[in-house]
Amino acid sequence: MKIFTNILIFLAVALIVFNITLLDFSNPFQGDSVVAFIGIVASFCAVLILWIFRVSKAIEQKTKNQL
Repeated sequence: MKIFTNILIFLAVALIVFNITLLDFSNPFQGDSVVAFIGIVASFCAVLILWIFRVSKAIEQKTKNQL
């Protein structure tokens, strides 16, 4: 499970980097820049959700070991 989440986090970070290259910094809220900005936010949310999932699995393992 850890390898799978690592792969997904890597893909989300790669999407963030890709979408940053699509941003037009002179007009950040027009045209394709809006789509790129939405992609960056969505990928950041995916990384955050995957990180929370990994932390919850680590807590679950620790509680199982104590019982």
